[in-house]
Amino acid sequence: MPEGKLMKVYLGVPRGFCAGVVRAIDVVELALKKYGPPVYVKHQIVHNPYVVQTLENKGAITVENVEEIPEGSRVVFSAHGSPPEDFAKAEERNLHVVDATCPLVTKVHNEARKYAKQGKKLVLVGHRGHQEVVGTMGHENMHLVDDREAFSLPKDWDADTPVAVLTQTTLSVDDTERSIDHVKQYFNAVTVRNDLCYATTNRQAAVKELSKMVDLVLVIGAPNSSNCNRLRDVAEAQGVTAYLINGPEELQASWLDGVETVGITSGASTPDELVDAVIKTLEPEEVLPIDGVEEDVTFVLPRELR
Repeated sequence: MPEGKLMKVYLGVPRGFCAGVVRAIDVVELALKKYGPPVYVKHQIVHNPYVVQTLENKGAITVENVEEIPEGSRVVFSAHGSPPEDFAKAEERNLHVVDATCPLVTKVHNEARKYAKQGKKLVLVGHRGHQEVVGTMGHENMHLVDDREAFSLPKDWDADTPVAVLTQTTLSVDDTERSIDHVKQYFNAVTVRNDLCYATTNRQAAVKELSKMVDLVLVIGAPNSSNCNRLRDVAEAQGVTAYLINGPEELQASWLDGVETVGITSGASTPDELVDAVIKTLEPEEVLPIDGVEEDVTFVLPRELR
């Protein structure tokens, strides 16, 4: 792509698939193998169109609502988590559900139930409308604090209200810290469960390091992926120009004018082959992985697929 110009690419470490995404994709592939197509998937299994299309080519059918699934079918619920009402609807329709919710999201659902039982009011720090937030808020009554909106709390909560703060797993580390601090200013007794997952935290830390070394950051991932968007935000907050792209076809030559060093990373739902394709298109003289945390997290499969 660059004309006669030598360029170095620095690769974020860690990047790409997290354990929850690996597990979710495995669940769909194993269900297809064990039960045969079609296997329905409620909501995109993970937020990446390339992954979704690859699974659909093998016989998965992605739908947004349980009501769209023919009675008696087999369905995988996506990694982002689902509200209890979706499980109830599935039961009414005699669907065979395989739950691919990331265990770290399930942990947030369990915390919500625990603190509600203890009589605490729940605050969820998250992004309104994101599938994970929809799923989590379906489990208990909770107030959403979205860092993109004006801050507000329920009028009938006074300073002595016991409050528990939970978080969406894929938010910006720094923005989440600010939101939590904001909530803590209003109450005397606040229990904080910072639920940002290891993959979110590690990838954002890597982008901060990457941003010190490069003229431009490319985040490979989907526009509807929360964790990918946050990686771009983190790079921009470090003062580096950053773009979120799905793959090489979205690269623009003008971005590379005067650029000698490019940082490349990818979100937790982005397959390596998309990163490789972008690097191949850039034709750098050198590709240098940065030093970063080594991840060795794995999650067990749902019982019916072990």
